[in-house]
Amino acid sequence: METMEKFIDNLSSMDLMRSEKMSLVQLIIPVESAHRAVSYLGELGLLQFRDLNAEKSPFQRTFVNQVKRCGELSRKLRFFKVQIIKAGLLSPIHPVVEPDVELEELEIQLSEHEHELIEMNSNSEKLRQTYNELLEFKIVLLKTGSFLVSGNNHAVAEERELSENVHSNRNYDEASSLIEQEMRTTDQSGLRFISGIICKSKALRFERMLFRATRGNMLFNQAPAGEEIMDPLSAEKVEKTVFVVFFSGEQARTKILKICEAFGAHCYPVPDDFSKQRQITREVSSRLSELEVTLDSGIRHQNKALTSIGYHLTQWMNMVGREKAVYDTLNMLNFDVTKKCLVGEGWCPIFAKAKIQEALHRATVDTNSQVGIIFHVMDALESPPTYFRTNHFTNAYQEIVDAYGVARYQEANPAVYTVITFPFLFAVMFGDWGHGICLLLGALILIARESRISTQACVQTYHKLGSFMQMLFGGRYVLLLMSLFSIYCGLIYNEFFSVPFHIFGGSAYKCRDATCSDAHSSGLIKFRDPYPFGVDPSWRGSRSELPFLNSLKMKMSILLGVAQMNLGIILSYFNARFFHNSLDIRYQFVPQMIFLNSLFGYLSLLIIIKWCTGSQADLYHVMIYMFLSPTDDLGDNELFWGQRPLQIVLLVLALVAVPWMLFPKPFILKKLHSEGRNYGMLMPSEFDPDAEPGPARERQEEFNFSEVFVHQMIHSIEFVLGAVSNTASYLRLWALSLAHSELSTVFYEKVLLLAWGYDNIVIRLVGLAVFAFATAFILLMMETLSAFLHALRLHWVEFQNKFYHGDGYKFKPFSFALIMDDDD
Repeated sequence: METMEKFIDNLSSMDLMRSEKMSLVQLIIPVESAHRAVSYLGELGLLQFRDLNAEKSPFQRTFVNQVKRCGELSRKLRFFKVQIIKAGLLSPIHPVVEPDVELEELEIQLSEHEHELIEMNSNSEKLRQTYNELLEFKIVLLKTGSFLVSGNNHAVAEERELSENVHSNRNYDEASSLIEQEMRTTDQSGLRFISGIICKSKALRFERMLFRATRGNMLFNQAPAGEEIMDPLSAEKVEKTVFVVFFSGEQARTKILKICEAFGAHCYPVPDDFSKQRQITREVSSRLSELEVTLDSGIRHQNKALTSIGYHLTQWMNMVGREKAVYDTLNMLNFDVTKKCLVGEGWCPIFAKAKIQEALHRATVDTNSQVGIIFHVMDALESPPTYFRTNHFTNAYQEIVDAYGVARYQEANPAVYTVITFPFLFAVMFGDWGHGICLLLGALILIARESRISTQACVQTYHKLGSFMQMLFGGRYVLLLMSLFSIYCGLIYNEFFSVPFHIFGGSAYKCRDATCSDAHSSGLIKFRDPYPFGVDPSWRGSRSELPFLNSLKMKMSILLGVAQMNLGIILSYFNARFFHNSLDIRYQFVPQMIFLNSLFGYLSLLIIIKWCTGSQADLYHVMIYMFLSPTDDLGDNELFWGQRPLQIVLLVLALVAVPWMLFPKPFILKKLHSEGRNYGMLMPSEFDPDAEPGPARERQEEFNFSEVFVHQMIHSIEFVLGAVSNTASYLRLWALSLAHSELSTVFYEKVLLLAWGYDNIVIRLVGLAVFAFATAFILLMMETLSAFLHALRLHWVEFQNKFYHGDGYKFKPFSFALIMDDDD
């Protein structure tokens, strides 16, 4: 045992296995160096500041005015960005990079640009409104002229018909309309009209309202404007309708004008004289031409100004974002008593101490400060943050683990094993080397475009991909290993879009008769050595195919599940050993290993022996009667000599392991507490006091025996029940693998082969299209997502609950790079 412990101690440390060792540090910074020091630390990105002013509101902090100024500058920059997008200008691929200007100078520049743009927008809006009014006037003039010509010829007949239809049920003498009375006379001088233009969507409601308000004493004519007119407020093209309302009387005119105003209709005066109409039309056309030239000139001038701003916009936004982040961080620091220094605290990795001290020294030199910045390590009572150094490959797997919960400080990181076990368990459910090749091609395309998408020029393109594609791109290396393992498992299952191939040689079986695949045949007989790799292709289509594959995949699922659960328990041993917690090793790790392997480890042994010997023993019967009748003779179900006494011993060990987990630990902790000794082994995340000077230490809580006992009882019951339920949960590997295989078979046989049986090119093409659609959207998308989620559950629940607490918090350093990424 001592030799084993020495061997483990001599193993080299792995960066991803344990989170980085952290130190709580204190900074005492002279006021004149504070801004520069925090800026250098933001560029370094290895120090997480603690908020020492958490009790203060944002408006009570020291640098609130500077934060407000930066917020105002950010507002102006967002305004510029909106204007650039509105103008349809593209961002420069290579923006101008110039030395950063002072904040005051930038503030003056941005104010000037904003004032200039607001003035240009105001002038442009006025000109556009005038242009739209003149354009509407011109359209009304042209359309109304045709109305008036037809109105002079047909007004009398139309108005008489309208009046008769409306007033047919009324007394003619008492309710005769004014227009009808005018029409009955030869004098038409009392007929008047109002012309204008209205949005097409409002025209029908507008006509109804006019009809009701005038009690039908009007004639409404309308015609489409013929061209869309830009709305100056929304800057969108709007379809409009020209209308002419004929009426009689001043009261009707007042009502019509009010209704026009309510509906947003624009009324324009059109003279009765056609010569005057033509003269006004020429004048309006002339003014429109002048306005078009003026508008084009204004747009060119505005675009020139926006282009000039666009070249510097990215740099300005980064600069303002950095300044705001610096002042937000300075607001987390405290002034000392003399008001000449700022005091800050934060967490940093131990390896970064030298870099931080170097950055602070540079800040002192660059600001010509007479007093240096003091940097020293403090003792901490709270648990440090968790920080893993990851790369493009390991980051996605770490995110999978962190989605369940961030690792407690320095506990074993499941991501180390998830890199392999996650894609492998996915592939067990998804195994088909044809589908695996499709996934591999997709993963390789994403990896090949990695450098292009990651460049600054394609950041906007990346954000336009949508959340699903962004997630897919982020997990491109997960997809790569999933596809590779799917190809491997597909070769083992011997399935290529559900079709078996003789890749590694000939089959070991042949048909006893010509009807081998018939359910009533005698089946297959073996005539040569076993197929060298994977499932023999002769099983496909045979009578024994489904029972054989079910048995194979079910037993394989149990073996994989028991192996992964054992790995989880072994990791709990390494956790307990790392934190010097001998109680967890003796009264948690040991009984858990005994209980799990006495039952399900023994079942795994029986499966392997049955495979090796070809025995016909019923393992269901063996496991059930191991509990019900452990002393009975096994008969034909005996797989090896001494199996019955071994089963009795294993059953006794499993029964002993339950109270072993439950009772000793709480009573030993109570005894240690009553003797006044340190019971810190209750806290698995306790620091190693010899690791570094000034370590973080857990705050010791008040000991409560009943709480500890209940916690231990819940933990023990959960493990005992979980050992059964978790093992059963791994059978999802068998179920999903079977479902994927059967779906592939159905699409191949009932769609592709069925269509190929017809001697018709159209039917064949339709069958091929349906097969391709089903393969792409059902097997490659829905089945991939299903297998992914089930593999996720197996890792989060069945694997990680054996050792992983996941109640830590992430290390979030003050970093300009992270801030810029969040802004993007």
